[in-house]
Amino acid sequence: MGTFCSVIKFENLQELKRLCHWGPIIALGVIAICSTMAMIDSVLWYWPLHTTGGSVNFIMLINWTVMILYNYFNAMFVGPGFVPLRWKPEISQDTMYLQYCKVCQAYKAPRSHHCRKCNRCVMKMDHHCPWINNCCGYQNHASFTLFLLLAPLGCIHAAFIFVMTMYTQLYNRLSFGWNTVKIDMSAARRDPLPIVPFGLAAFATTLFALGLALGTTIAVGMLFFIQMKIILRNKTSIESWIEEKAKDRIQYYQLDEVFVFPYDMGSRWRNFKQVFTWSGVPEGDGLQWPVREGCHQYSLTIEQLKQKADKRVRSVRYKVIEDYSGACCPLNKGIKTFFTSPCTEEPRIRLQKGEFILATRGLRYWLYGDKILDDSFIEGVSRIRGWFPRKCVEKCPCDAETDQAPEGEKKNR
Repeated sequence: MGTFCSVIKFENLQELKRLCHWGPIIALGVIAICSTMAMIDSVLWYWPLHTTGGSVNFIMLINWTVMILYNYFNAMFVGPGFVPLRWKPEISQDTMYLQYCKVCQAYKAPRSHHCRKCNRCVMKMDHHCPWINNCCGYQNHASFTLFLLLAPLGCIHAAFIFVMTMYTQLYNRLSFGWNTVKIDMSAARRDPLPIVPFGLAAFATTLFALGLALGTTIAVGMLFFIQMKIILRNKTSIESWIEEKAKDRIQYYQLDEVFVFPYDMGSRWRNFKQVFTWSGVPEGDGLQWPVREGCHQYSLTIEQLKQKADKRVRSVRYKVIEDYSGACCPLNKGIKTFFTSPCTEEPRIRLQKGEFILATRGLRYWLYGDKILDDSFIEGVSRIRGWFPRKCVEKCPCDAETDQAPEGEKKNR
């Protein structure tokens, strides 16, 4: 029993470390500032104790904060769910349709992907979110999406309170002088009239909180719209990208085939219920999924294997001609390279003159690829991959004669 308790405590402490990251620190800081200032300003603007409207306003404000934090911590600590280590399908022949993860020593179940940050294969992985310092996937997709909905709604309410507070305080200052402030809306029901200090510091803090609330509403609201768009199609962000690459592959080779996304149930409501349930527990086990008619369990994984093989064919070998330190925004590689650094948490790789890189995709001033370490690279035994400046490499003569180019490179020519 003692051993069991010690394991639980250890795991909880490990999970609490997720808070020690810039994402949760900023996110929780914004929530704390907006919530605290909204509660303070709601007292200044609409006294909650002697009026029904003020009480409802204050209770709603607390309710937004509680629900936002509940879904935020749920998304962070419950996590997305990971494919069990050394997992393999029940039918051994099905392994031919799956990719193998050497880190987890397991086959990648349908809809799962390996996350470099979590260092595990995540079930129904959507993306790794720095704001919760965890992946968004099978188990926490609903909580994460609810957080994206509730945060803008709470910020809209808070922003309204900030605007009304500043308006009433400035109006009263112009009416009654700069030394004292008298509350306007609920003052008729209070005797004596309240006198509350509202100086320059309080005004500046309220204005700052208003900026945070409006910025959060726009940014998080856009993320909510994107998430709902893919949820109603029963996709993830990664699967949307895979579908686009499938169309590109078919068009590139002019193939007589059509890729049908297998997990779209054909109804937005049925797709919605795949993520949101009354019990709060998502449907299924995260390893096997219902598919539409005409598809089978491994339709998507087969397409992924085709794309992986196609990427090797279409990749281009480059030789390093300049050293690169692996800096995110290198100053010594040109102004354009500095300001066009890829906006992603994907790693950069250090380069030394004379090394070889196999580039698989690229931007105008940056390339993404794998460093060729030895002859076993093609089998994926040894690899280091990431972004690097285009000016640090030149195309090998053997590849310069071909018409192959990394994904995105032809479009930028």
